[in-house]
Amino acid sequence: MSTPVNPVDAPKPLPSPLAPFARYLPFKRIGRQIHVSGQVAAREGTFVHLGRLGGELTLEQGQECARQCALNVLALLRQELGDLDRVQEILKVTAFVASTTDFRDHHIVANGASSAFIEYLGERGEHARSVVGVACLPMNSPVEVEALVLVEED
Repeated sequence: MSTPVNPVDAPKPLPSPLAPFARYLPFKRIGRQIHVSGQVAAREGTFVHLGRLGGELTLEQGQECARQCALNVLALLRQELGDLDRVQEILKVTAFVASTTDFRDHHIVANGASSAFIEYLGERGEHARSVVGVACLPMNSPVEVEALVLVEED
């Protein structure tokens, strides 16, 4: 069941899904669950920002990256399901944030992803979440987000 969205408040269109950057599947579907592989902060093949939080990047830039990662998750789901109405709920999100050792706001960075899921899916976008600070992510992406999603039966 889809949460109605007021056309005035309707989110912007989603980007095209990213192709995998290495040897892995972008998602794996098992029954009604879709495990979405980590999505980096790139839009149409170009990174939104590069670097680490607490170093080259601000908190706001990190949130922008996290949001882009979430939009990439949603784009993959739309491609697999046809539209996002078949998403029953986002169960779990894991965000990885590349940062300096003294950066302490990883959870605030990840709010960029959480807010995007809720913006596009309403209550179905509410989720459990883990956030992990790391020294470096693939291709110098500041953020990577993976998700576990429950979908309606076929």
